[in-house]
Amino acid sequence: MKRTILASVSILGLAMGGAFAGPVTDADILNDAKNPKEVLTNGIGLQGQRYSILDKVNTKNVQNLVPAWSFSFGGEKQRGQEAQALVHDGMVFVTGSYSRLYAMDAKTGEKIWEYNARLPEGIMPCCDVINRGPALYGDKVYFSTLDAQIVALDYKTGKMVWHKAIDDFKAGYSNTAAPMIVPTKANGALVVTGVSGGEFGVVGRVEARDVNTGEIVWTRPTLEGLMGTYKGQESSMTGKANETWAGDMYKTGGGATWLGGTYDQDTHTIFYGAGNPAPWNSWLRPGDNKWAASRLAIDPENGELKWAFQTTPHEGWDFDGVNEVISFDLKKDGKTTKAVATADRNGFFYVLDRTNGKFIAAKPFVEKISWAKEIDKNGRPVFIDENRPGDPTKSEDGKQGKTVFAVPSFLGGKNQMPMAYSPQTQLFYVPANEWGMDIHNEPVVYKKGAAYLGAGFNIKPIFDDHIGALKAFDPVSMTIKWQVNNKAPLWGGVLTTAGGLVFYGTPEGYLKALDAKTGKELWKFNVGTGIVAPPIAWEQDGEEYIGIAAGWGGAVPLWGGEVAKSFKGINQGGSYWVFKLPPKSAAN
Repeated sequence: MKRTILASVSILGLAMGGAFAGPVTDADILNDAKNPKEVLTNGIGLQGQRYSILDKVNTKNVQNLVPAWSFSFGGEKQRGQEAQALVHDGMVFVTGSYSRLYAMDAKTGEKIWEYNARLPEGIMPCCDVINRGPALYGDKVYFSTLDAQIVALDYKTGKMVWHKAIDDFKAGYSNTAAPMIVPTKANGALVVTGVSGGEFGVVGRVEARDVNTGEIVWTRPTLEGLMGTYKGQESSMTGKANETWAGDMYKTGGGATWLGGTYDQDTHTIFYGAGNPAPWNSWLRPGDNKWAASRLAIDPENGELKWAFQTTPHEGWDFDGVNEVISFDLKKDGKTTKAVATADRNGFFYVLDRTNGKFIAAKPFVEKISWAKEIDKNGRPVFIDENRPGDPTKSEDGKQGKTVFAVPSFLGGKNQMPMAYSPQTQLFYVPANEWGMDIHNEPVVYKKGAAYLGAGFNIKPIFDDHIGALKAFDPVSMTIKWQVNNKAPLWGGVLTTAGGLVFYGTPEGYLKALDAKTGKELWKFNVGTGIVAPPIAWEQDGEEYIGIAAGWGGAVPLWGGEVAKSFKGINQGGSYWVFKLPPKSAAN
């Protein structure tokens, strides 16, 4: 598909709060987690730990944090703001709703330039008009748009360098995740993206492009029976045709890779999650339906699949497997294992060996899970059969199967909001939600560009006093060390720091700082609208800054059923907030 993408760019100032830092290199990307003066990757390091080595803001002085500046995204385009910002060359880069990208002076918040993608009529984003952030490499900044395009801009001016169509938005494809830059030996640095649109029967894939031209180097489909490509030629099939999919249903089988990926330098592996199989009605697609609802390990050199692990085989509750895969070193019984962890939408927290995908452990991180009794020794769920929505063909009218109340809801024990890992405490900090849903299945037939669900649902809370719960999860004991409950659902990500802190936002509008060891609340500030984005930290001229996008929206108000009605009074907004310590407090 070829289509000219139009946009408006405004440049209001070129004053930058720091010396010229030069183009972003492979070394810069790979060392991002160790460089406190910049944030070059989504995840504050390609492994996605979201851990800042900064400690100038700490448990002793965080109560003194004050706003340094705030930047408005402007206009009437509010809605959800889920982006993590990047920091380079004295500039903050952050995306906004409706496929916008801003560059601001990192010290003052003054706008340097703004880019607005001109979106066509007929886009079909599932879960609000959000964007989760850009990527940086060389002299370019990259981001994806709601009409399934990827755009490369000159990071200093905002002028377009190239753009490419990822897929056909008229078929239901879109793109909301932050791209990822991965250096390779064979093809140089690659910009890696996935696809959104699983609710429309699109087929998930991961693809890598040349950072300079946007030309595709390799693709890896998520569903078995489909061929990958390398340099324009077919490479290898994902899985084995019809091993776990009947007939040709895999051709519209979902598995969208809508949340983006992580990369582990130690094993030279890209990790991506694949979303729900399509349609939601699992009676129409017998079998495990690999590799939907799974985690995929991909060789960045050629797109070959190293291993895959399915968290919810024959998935029937919209428990996507897209949640981020975070590399860490698991230290247990005097042994160190190169591991990954993921908190799945299905409510279980998994630890795997990242070298081969071998299952290590899984335990619930939310309460009252109803669809499975446990995860067995091989990593497979032990299903509770009566909690699968009923087969509509066995109902009296053939139109609606038996309704069940399933926990968690289809929005998951955890959804898009990324967790964080602290090497200091060796704990994961998981923004979780406690809720369930009435769900039933219905007949459905695939039609290009139409919703492909075959299900009806209504989300309900399961506790009177809270839905959201930030939980400190120990991957060694597989237990929750502490949790802090929140009345509204949690929908924003987490940052943890060497200062012994955990930062996260709430729909009620608070950015909060907790003691990483105990969960004790040490500071909060209300930004005037709900927070559904992850925070970052960086150092600017010797001072530590904490930044976060603010603006209520995302999937909860659109899909949240009774839960959405309970929190319909939250004001929308669109802004970026930055905090720092006053001079005296910083010296404490």
